[in-house]
Amino acid sequence: MTLEEQQRARQGVLLAIGAYTMWGIAPIYFKTISDVSPLEILSHRVVWSFVLLAFLLHIGRRWRGVRDVLRSKRKMAFLISTSLLVGVNWLIFIWAVNANHMLDASLGYYINPLINVLLGMLFLGERLRKLQWFAVVLAACGVLVQLIAFGSVPTVAIALALSFGFYGLLRKKVSLDAQTGLFIETLIMLPAAAIYLVWIADSATSDLMSNPMTLNLLLISAGVITTLPLLCFTGAATRLKLSTLGFFQYIGPSLMFLLAVLVYGEAFTADKAITFAFIWGALVIFSFDGLKTNRQTRKSITAN
Repeated sequence: MTLEEQQRARQGVLLAIGAYTMWGIAPIYFKTISDVSPLEILSHRVVWSFVLLAFLLHIGRRWRGVRDVLRSKRKMAFLISTSLLVGVNWLIFIWAVNANHMLDASLGYYINPLINVLLGMLFLGERLRKLQWFAVVLAACGVLVQLIAFGSVPTVAIALALSFGFYGLLRKKVSLDAQTGLFIETLIMLPAAAIYLVWIADSATSDLMSNPMTLNLLLISAGVITTLPLLCFTGAATRLKLSTLGFFQYIGPSLMFLLAVLVYGEAFTADKAITFAFIWGALVIFSFDGLKTNRQTRKSITAN
């Protein structure tokens, strides 16, 4: 590896840590505006992300790429679907954080890599290795134990994992850079968000003119909270192998888990403890399989 490649890899590691850390501590931001309804927060998130991304695209002179996508019926069909999925995912996450279900949100993002593997098998023709199958079965057992022994279903966790999993699958199909893709997704959601904020929202915080300046600044910051980690993630993805990047994805849900239990006092009940134990076990096996496969691949490349 050349000096330049080593430098790019180090930058990639720092950007990946930055992205997943920001995603992991994002609940702190949403907790500070918990007096605002989830739909209102979602609408602000869409509006201000759109504004920030439009500014970044203008600075980067990338409007031609946006125009080309808008002219493609196939890509727009995918992006309409992904905008609905990411909108639902954001709404569930905001509600979960502010309704003291952060542990469920954490569990959802722990399950997500395993959901991605399953979706790859079902829709992309990818084949699961034996250890990957074992990891998926172990995770399913964790959910079943919670269902059978305690009569509860981790609905929030499953909804977050599935919505983000299908979002990733469709975005992979459309093959578009993160910045342009997210801009068009927010553009699609913008009319509904604007209509909700201007004509439908009727709460103590819905009138920006009567809100304290600090609250308005926090609401406007939703654009940065959404866009900045995504830009860091994109930067990391261009500098690191996907397999390397994958090992950083547990930073986010781990930070959420610690915040939920240690800072916000959510109860780590027996049903959650058992489910988390199964999921963590599945992820250890999943990660071990990834490391082993990477090592074998490198050896075969070196041998050839």
